[in-house]
Amino acid sequence: MKKQVFQILAKLNKIILPSYSKNKLDITKATKFQLAIIGWRAYITKNALG
Repeated sequence: MKKQVFQILAKLNKIILPSYSKNKLDITKATKFQLAIIGWRAYITKNALG
């Protein structure tokens, strides 16, 4: 059940949130908001796979 919720969230993230790796964003120059999005996407992806 928990894994399914995270898989749905991962699909929504892919549709809604921007992909900074495709835009070649430099992490050292990222804003706090961009870092928060990167962290959120990593958290959801980790839980969707695990």
